[in-house]
Amino acid sequence: MQIKSNFDGGNIIVESLDDPSNIRLQIRKDHQSDFYQWFYFELTGASGQKVTLRITNAGGASYTEGWSGYRPVVTDDGENWVRIDADYADGELVFSHKVTRDAVRFAYFVPFSMERHQALVKKVSQHPNVQHEILGQTLDGQDMDLLIIGDGASKKFNIWFIARQHPGETMAEWWMEGLFDRLLDADDEIARTLLDQCRIYVIPNMNPDGSTRGHLRTNAAGMNLNRAWAAPSMDQSPEVFLVRRKMHETGVDFHMDVHGDEALPYNFLAGFESIPSLDQTQLEKYKLFQETLDRVAAEFQTVHGYPVNPPESSDLRKCTDYTAESFGCAAMTLEMPFKDNADNPDIIVGWSPEKCRQLAKDCLEALSLTLTGL
Repeated sequence: MQIKSNFDGGNIIVESLDDPSNIRLQIRKDHQSDFYQWFYFELTGASGQKVTLRITNAGGASYTEGWSGYRPVVTDDGENWVRIDADYADGELVFSHKVTRDAVRFAYFVPFSMERHQALVKKVSQHPNVQHEILGQTLDGQDMDLLIIGDGASKKFNIWFIARQHPGETMAEWWMEGLFDRLLDADDEIARTLLDQCRIYVIPNMNPDGSTRGHLRTNAAGMNLNRAWAAPSMDQSPEVFLVRRKMHETGVDFHMDVHGDEALPYNFLAGFESIPSLDQTQLEKYKLFQETLDRVAAEFQTVHGYPVNPPESSDLRKCTDYTAESFGCAAMTLEMPFKDNADNPDIIVGWSPEKCRQLAKDCLEALSLTLTGL
């Protein structure tokens, strides 16, 4: 048997591989950081055997509450990922699987590779209504891709969507696929409504370096990008520096930052209620969008989420708080689960790429219905 993770997005350390019933592994920390929880690796040479894998350092992971009720994903063809049962006890995450092919891959959530990202950017940028702009490079020399949809002529609103500040939250880029699918469908009435009135700016991956390196939460410098918005720099957080500069060039009338949450098995929004210059009209715009999304999206809810912070206690290092404060717009963080949507569980795949894509399409419908309120 062999285990490897030396590929795009891979992450694992092998402790022991002698016994198929007791394969012992550790998750590697993000570079120059103590964050870790994302894993992604390939097992070969075990066809026909039942293997039991133990992640022995799960008890020190960044979000141990995320292991409760958690089920890893596995594929034996590289395309179709299904959930398998797992137990978390005594600081270890343990899961077993009957291997039917020579190569099988396990991951924390369905991976979204940089190869797939590049293919997505190439496909979308070939559309006649899309402009591809490279804002600059990351610390590892990767491009920061911006895709601009709409010609900008006589547009009333500048709309911004960004995703995957935390690279291990791969559901955010699966969500982006759904966004592009709907916006670029010439026969879609919702897309036509939006593009008649909006110019839409999309950063499908805010953290290419962390994505390639198999990080959970940080970039190549060990920086949590969602704590860099108040004072980004080209030597520590060029991703935020470049995107923030572009946002100030264009202005922002609506902003969504797409993420994943380790612990909560629901889809929900987090807002900006604690920013210093909170305006009631601004808050009403956010609440209108939230209520509309709750109405149109079967997989969204407003009961479960993060507690609202006290007034004027915001952290302007965070993207949503910074954007709402700087532009006076409706800004928000969309959180999706690593586990499953407890309101509509799927025992086979859990929360999945397909559901991410559909939620993106629902978000666009909610936006189209609330445009006049922006």
